[in-house]
Amino acid sequence: MQVHLSFQNPPALPHELVVEVLERALGDRAHEPDAADVLVGIALNDDDRTFVEYWCVQVGTRAVSGSPLLGLAGLCLGHTTRRFGHLSDEAVALAHSLAGRAEVDTSDVDGRALDGLDDVRSFLHL
Repeated sequence: MQVHLSFQNPPALPHELVVEVLERALGDRAHEPDAADVLVGIALNDDDRTFVEYWCVQVGTRAVSGSPLLGLAGLCLGHTTRRFGHLSDEAVALAHSLAGRAEVDTSDVDGRALDGLDDVRSFLHL
């Protein structure tokens, strides 16, 4: 018997729910898997660039060392740049910081932050 696995990108949820899920995860690491889906969902599907960028920065600055949300925040900054062609100076600096941390110690920030920085550089022509 052959099993076919499929992957679906999570949808963008209403902003109130996004805030609730992300804040809960930033306070309790047990909720990080839900937060990961929410962050990816908004980075790929929410049309409010300012909201998406704000939450990528919040997660990327507030998640604790070793949290998978740090690398994911960097990756989602890359997605945001690709989709909107713009990123604030603060968000660009965070993408560089997270990638730098990943280069030094992947147990601090995972390598997805490096992929995010590649997208930031590519789509902002840095």
